[in-house]
Amino acid sequence: MGISSLGAGSSILTQDVLDQLRAADTAKFVTPKETSIKTENSKLDAYGVVDAYMDNVYESLKTLNEYGVFESRVTTVGSDTYAEVSAADSSDIQDFSLNVKTLATKEIEQSGTFASKEAVVASGTGKMKLDIGSESFTMDYDVTTTLEDMKDLINKTAGDSVTASIVQIADGDYRLFLSADNSGTGQAITITDVVGEGEKLGDALKTQMTNVQTAVDAKFDYNGLEITRTSNKVDDLLSGVTITLKDIGKTDVSIEQNRENIADKITNFVDKYNSAVFQLQTDTKSSQAASERGVFSSDSTMKGMKASLINILSTVGEGVARMQDYGLEVDADGRLSLDTTVLNTKLDEDPTSTQAFLTGGTFTDSDGFTTEVDGIFEEIETEVAKYSKYNAILDKFKSSIDTRIESLTEQKDKAVSRLDAQYAIMAKKFAAYDLIISKFNTASSMFTQMINAEIAANN
Repeated sequence: MGISSLGAGSSILTQDVLDQLRAADTAKFVTPKETSIKTENSKLDAYGVVDAYMDNVYESLKTLNEYGVFESRVTTVGSDTYAEVSAADSSDIQDFSLNVKTLATKEIEQSGTFASKEAVVASGTGKMKLDIGSESFTMDYDVTTTLEDMKDLINKTAGDSVTASIVQIADGDYRLFLSADNSGTGQAITITDVVGEGEKLGDALKTQMTNVQTAVDAKFDYNGLEITRTSNKVDDLLSGVTITLKDIGKTDVSIEQNRENIADKITNFVDKYNSAVFQLQTDTKSSQAASERGVFSSDSTMKGMKASLINILSTVGEGVARMQDYGLEVDADGRLSLDTTVLNTKLDEDPTSTQAFLTGGTFTDSDGFTTEVDGIFEEIETEVAKYSKYNAILDKFKSSIDTRIESLTEQKDKAVSRLDAQYAIMAKKFAAYDLIISKFNTASSMFTQMINAEIAANN
């Protein structure tokens, strides 16, 4: 390999010598900074994972503490052939029986026959009175008013109470059908001429109207008690419960807490909690072997957060009960699990106190004493919030890493700049020294030749 000379070519002060010196200084002043920056970037990456896990824990707890988790209801109907039942949040948990006897119907009337939709309905000018139950509507007509015009006029004038339509029964047989919008008795439909206003309405509407369906009330037994309603949709019998009658027959109904929803929300928290704890245990692991050591093995913040997550589970409950009594167990590794059988047993025994213990409210113990509690999930959320809320411990922890990276990068850049300047000067000095050495070498060679010549001449 050739030697790169800096000067005239003495081969003593070469670029290789400078490179070796620069490498030694770089290892001493720059490489430690780069290693530290790499370590801090690894912490920053690991922080991002932990922060995401903690956010998941925080959000799962917020969801658990929101209204609706324990208030949600699910209904079971023995046979939905006879009825459908829905229950709003917080409606009473209950069982009841239904025996549908009569479905509510609407009043429907049909006119006499008209030859076409364009056939006129009157022989002159007058006023028609339309009664639907207790409501009355008056409409003007004249000799040009067709069946189609009358249908439109009724829908425009009384459309909130009755629906008018034209049905072709056969060739040359068109009839006006009037259907009350509300079901139940008291919806009788009648058409009359207003006395003294012409009275020219044709018989097809005035005297030939016939009943197609008579309006009747819905009748059903609720737990053996007969109930009457004007509609098949009953939403005023039980608070928050809507019963829709569908057919004649008997069925049983059960309204319960939505246990599946409760278990899903708690399981979601358990999964998120376990993921966060596992990640923290990995990142804070201590070991003599560097390959097994966690990136935060010597970091007090991350170790403290892991300890807080685990310790809070042993202190929640405000002294009224233990979370293990409600199916939430922690194993030796700090992992949380949910036994839904235990939880459902508690919900069966005392749903109000169970909800209070988990998410806050009035807790009643076995002796009948009551205590207002925040709920264990609220307690855990408060602890997690110390780390995960905006500008909390984790945000400040990230800021400290960013600050260290910025400082180390600045120190590294300054070290590189100093070495660049130092070795630029050294390169110039080496070039000058190399030239001097080269001149000395040339002069030495000339003296050597002269001496050798003198020796040869004397011999």
